[in-house]
Amino acid sequence: MIAPQGRGIAGPGTSTDIFRILHVSTGNVCRSPITERLTRHALSERLGGPGGLVVESAGTWGHEGAPMEAHAATVLTDFGADPHGFTGRELLDEHVIRADLVLTATRDHRAQVISMGHSAGLRTFTLKEFTRLVRAIDPVTLPGPDQVGGVVERARALVQAAAALRGWLLAPDAEADEVHDPYGAPITFFRSIGDEIQQALDPVVTALTGVPAG
Repeated sequence: MIAPQGRGIAGPGTSTDIFRILHVSTGNVCRSPITERLTRHALSERLGGPGGLVVESAGTWGHEGAPMEAHAATVLTDFGADPHGFTGRELLDEHVIRADLVLTATRDHRAQVISMGHSAGLRTFTLKEFTRLVRAIDPVTLPGPDQVGGVVERARALVQAAAALRGWLLAPDAEADEVHDPYGAPITFFRSIGDEIQQALDPVVTALTGVPAG
């Protein structure tokens, strides 16, 4: 199982053998729950366990305590991921402080996270932005997952490398870094957003773990 199903916080300041990934959207009932649970599912498939990576989510206008949207749960089930036990939460300062990597659905979410302070700028990206940067990083320049520190040290190095590239590898257009909100849309649109998220996550999880999809 990837990360505790609970919503506790235990960030890099308290443990050097944990790398915490925080997915952020608006309500924390559609996009970020899908992204959180797809990430957990992919890590479980590739590592057989958490490997020190803890994956959570929150919303800038989070529906505290709310279940994820039913269509979002259906999308996760389609991918073989587990939608159960999820409850939404509002993004708090402590979530940002303790996250090693923040991946947002849109540029507006990214700006909101960065505006909270806590030196978040170098570790906050939109999901698609991070995917674009990760694709440009030569994996041989990262620590191997079997080296001292394992996947956690590899993940830290990946974030540093991506931050260094950000000013050089710009988005081709304004829409390139956006994952649009499916809230209130039919299941077909939810599924298209799920496919979009899955495609963006695949190279990210490969880069984090050093293990390609099977």
